[in-house]
This record gives sequence, C-alpha cells and structure tokens, in this order.
Amino acid sequence: MDTLSRQKISDLDLQKHLESVPGWEVKDGVLVKEFKFTSYIAGVIFVSGVAIFAEQLDHHPDILLTYQKAKISLSTHDSDGITEYDFELAKSIETLA
Repeated sequence: MDTLSRQKISDLDLQKHLESVPGWEVKDGVLVKEFKFTSYIAGVIFVSGVAIFAEQLDHHPDILLTYQKAKISLSTHDSDGITEYDFELAKSIETLA
C-alpha cells in the first residue's frame, strides 16, 4: 500500500474516484455508505470484516452499527479530507457486501 497517498483528493479527482465505488457518496466532506442486513448479527459480522481490512490498511473508519444497518464513514483526519486510502478501504469493504 506504499503507493497510496494521504494527500487530500481534489474535487475533480473525487468525482472520478466515486465511479469506482458504486453507492458511496460524499456528505459533508466524508465518504459514506449505509449497508443493510437481514439481522443484527449479520451487521456485526460485516463490521468485523471491515475492522480486519482497516487494520491491514492502517486506516480506520467511523462505523455506526444499528439494528440491521451499518453506516461506514471514511475520511483521512490528518489530511482534513478524502484521500486514496479512503477509496482503497471502500473498495475492500465492497468485497464484503
């Protein structure tokens, strides 16, 4: 993952990157997506998978887990915006959904 940049992505490049992660959107400067499940435990299992990917990438999302839903929010706090790391993690998360 050494080729990823923690530099904030420009608004123009942001639109291009969004095409690579269907269903994700930018809200208030954060990359977000809500996932729905058939049960609470299915959401917990999903979030556990997200945690494993986050640890591997050393890039940790904000996660809100409720009954049958998980909202994932990605941004790079030390870059004050969305970076390549956020999109890389979003792509990994998509493999779980």
